[in-house]
Amino acid sequence: MLEDVIALNSGDSVVQNGATSIVGQCVVQLAHLRGIRTINIIRDRAGSDDAKEMLKKLGADEVFTESQLNVKNVKSLLTDLPESALGFNCVGGNSASLVLKFLRQGGTMVTYGGMAKKPVTVSTSAFIFKASQSLCCELSLRGFFLHNWLGSDKATECNRMINYLLSLAKEEKLRYQMELVPFNNFNLALDKALGKLGSQPKQVITF
Repeated sequence: MLEDVIALNSGDSVVQNGATSIVGQCVVQLAHLRGIRTINIIRDRAGSDDAKEMLKKLGADEVFTESQLNVKNVKSLLTDLPESALGFNCVGGNSASLVLKFLRQGGTMVTYGGMAKKPVTVSTSAFIFKASQSLCCELSLRGFFLHNWLGSDKATECNRMINYLLSLAKEEKLRYQMELVPFNNFNLALDKALGKLGSQPKQVITF
């Protein structure tokens, strides 16, 4: 998604919700390697301060909880970051609207998930004021489904991408938090995965 949607250059910024997810953590690190700045939105829940610290260590520039963005002008919270050219939404609902607020004129938001099970709604002002003066670059809303991307005629590109990511992982330039849990601790792992015990790493059941 960082490569194919729009052309990004070092110094540009992207904004995303669901930043503590595995995808979110990878976006932070891959963007950081390319000199791309990241604005990250996380849920309000126990352990959010620890989640912020974790993302910062991975290379995140800014991390906000959703409640911190209940202000009239969210861009006033930024310091030296430019408005985002690209946004990633995996939550939906109000969280998607927060992503849109950080986008620059003519920006693009890509939806690849809907964890909140709520629709993506776009305000009239976003459509009007996020369009550039030349109507060739209007606000763009797109969807991404990995299965379709893998099923397209991109076998060579897919293999190249996987090999690149594996090489980064071997060099420890791409890391993500996960916890191996024996199957007999399934109920505890489920509680952690559902966020009942605060911010927790991805739970991987072992047999």
